[in-house]
Amino acid sequence: MNIQFQSITVNEITLNVASAGDLDGEPIILLHGFPEFWYGWRKQIEPLAKAGYHVIIPDQRGYNKSDKPTGRRAYQLDELRNDLVGLIKSIGKGKVTVIGHDWGGAVAWHLATTHPELIKRLITINIPHPAVFPKVLLTSPMQWLRSSYMAFFQLPEIPERLLEAGDFSYMSEALKMSSNPGTFTEADLEVYEASWRQPGAMTAMLNWYRGMPQSIKSMDLDVEVTVPTKMIWGVGDHFLSTKLAKESQSLLRNGEGVFIGGATHWVHLEQPELVNQHILSFIK
Repeated sequence: MNIQFQSITVNEITLNVASAGDLDGEPIILLHGFPEFWYGWRKQIEPLAKAGYHVIIPDQRGYNKSDKPTGRRAYQLDELRNDLVGLIKSIGKGKVTVIGHDWGGAVAWHLATTHPELIKRLITINIPHPAVFPKVLLTSPMQWLRSSYMAFFQLPEIPERLLEAGDFSYMSEALKMSSNPGTFTEADLEVYEASWRQPGAMTAMLNWYRGMPQSIKSMDLDVEVTVPTKMIWGVGDHFLSTKLAKESQSLLRNGEGVFIGGATHWVHLEQPELVNQHILSFIK
């Protein structure tokens, strides 16, 4: 598969952007989460490109070869969304389809509720609407336990030391332990580790979590999602409960959800054929 790269300046930063497929095709933007980068969509790029779409995958701010502004304020959802707004406008084709996993999905949700005029279709994979998260935490002790790592990430410096120790061995093990066997090969992990070694990357990646408390405070928690939306959810997610998915569905005016058994938080890598089928059937 021929993947091209370019640097695109948006919202006063420069993003490293991968792309594939027909430049004249309908644009689809894929947004990765933590701790990935464009490579996290490796099993979706070729099928979408072969279907005639122009596939666009940015390293989001703080990740891999994209700019890494300092301070947690630079990673609040409004700023992350504004990066996406700039990217969509740089494409110059009006509305686009946006697919987001994990944190990439959080950015996509926020764009859908604040700039629905930019989205043709929205697909989220194992990520609840950000407004749902604080509500479920208030009523679900189990979700509090699953999310305890987020509180740890709020600490300065200590998380970086842990995650960088032993050539990122904790990071690699976390990916393997939270996924089905064989999802992340040793070759895959070497590619991820190279992205984590980029100067300033670990702090920037963690700042997405550190910016979250202020992001939630500034959000309207009762805004419905009006754009056509499909939620895809691996039910064996180690981090996020299905209750979050069901609560998110209540905010959809024009949406549907699908729950996939035998899959975890990394469903798009574990069952790519099924996920790709759901994506293509929804966007055609």
